[in-house]
Amino acid sequence: MSTRITLTVNGQKVSGDVEPRTHLADFLREQLRLTSIHLGCEHGVCGACTILIDGEPARSCIALAATLDGADITTLEGMKDDALMQRLKDSFHEEHGLQCGFCTPGMLVSSWDLLQRKGKVDEKTIRCDMSGNLCRCTGYQGIVRSIKAVADTLPEKN
Repeated sequence: MSTRITLTVNGQKVSGDVEPRTHLADFLREQLRLTSIHLGCEHGVCGACTILIDGEPARSCIALAATLDGADITTLEGMKDDALMQRLKDSFHEEHGLQCGFCTPGMLVSSWDLLQRKGKVDEKTIRCDMSGNLCRCTGYQGIVRSIKAVADTLPEKN
C-alpha cells in the first residue's frame, strides 16, 4: 500500500507515491533522478547520502520518505547557486579533497553545514565534526585541508 507524499525539494514542490519502507534516498534518486545522493552503507553510517531535511543534515538512506510529508529537502543539486558551497567545491578541487568522488556530495553538504553553523574553525573541530562522513580513498588530509582553506576566510561565530 503506497502513501502519497508532497515535499519541497530544492525549492520545488514535488509529489509522489511511496511504499512505507521506501527510503528518502531511493525516492530522490529513483523518482526525481537526483544523483548527488550516493548510497554507500545504507545504514546511516558512512554519510555519503547526507542531505538537508528542514535545514538539518540527515542521512537520507535511513529516513523513511513516508514520514517526511511536508518536509523541505535540499540536496547538493539544490545548492548549486550557494556561494559558500561553490567555494567548498573549488577548494575540494584545489586542495585534492576528492579522489573517487563517492563520498564527496555528503562531505560537501556536511562541511557546508559545519561552516554555516560555526564559521572559522580549526582543524580539530573539522576532524571532529566531519567524523560521521567516511572516505575510503583520500586519507582525509585533502578533505580537511579543503574545508580549512574555506574556514580560514570566514569570521568566527559564537
